[in-house]
Amino acid sequence: MTVTESVATTIRSIRAQVAALHAELPRNGLVVWTAGNVSARVPGADLLVIKPSGVSYDEITADNMVVTDLDANLVDGEMAPSSDTAAHAYVYKHMPHVNGVVHTHSTYATAWSARAEPIPCVLTMIADEFGGEIPVGPFALIGDDSIGQGIVTTLSGHRSPAVLMRNHGVFTIGASARAAVKAAVMCEDVARTVHIARQLGTPLPIAQNDVDSLYARYQNVYGQA
Repeated sequence: MTVTESVATTIRSIRAQVAALHAELPRNGLVVWTAGNVSARVPGADLLVIKPSGVSYDEITADNMVVTDLDANLVDGEMAPSSDTAAHAYVYKHMPHVNGVVHTHSTYATAWSARAEPIPCVLTMIADEFGGEIPVGPFALIGDDSIGQGIVTTLSGHRSPAVLMRNHGVFTIGASARAAVKAAVMCEDVARTVHIARQLGTPLPIAQNDVDSLYARYQNVYGQA
């Protein structure tokens, strides 16, 4: 496909952003070795920027980020795209409000996915960020868009920006790649806390009207204008 100079300038900026955001995954203990990835949609083009496959986090640079279309075909870059590219591309193609996708195998959240058990809404932080329980998506093999289909099916109509793909790990979405990274960090944090709470007893659910109130405040009032 033809990439205009305007889009090429945008891609250079997004490559730098996505490369920098990858550093947040090991910094927050969400990945090991070369696992995990961050991607971002390229505004104004049916393209995404994502990490190349099998590259160590300390070797990630803006220059080695790769660009694909929304069918996961390589458009620009010297390396093969992440093995999860087809899943990311499917999400962008079918969820136009999503501009960032993250995948991790963070320990506690992935343990919940191994049990195929949603993380219940028993903490105000879960209500704030996820608007209810963090759902479980179906099992799907890596390599095509099957995982993407599971993500879209599970999160469509759901307030959660995170899904626990069964026996696999966490995928998060966001209005930006940074928002998707934040959701991945918070997903692991609450997964750990709820796991510990269950070792001590039975966590108490938050009433739905309180969940709604907390979610609305955090999404619309919290932080700086």
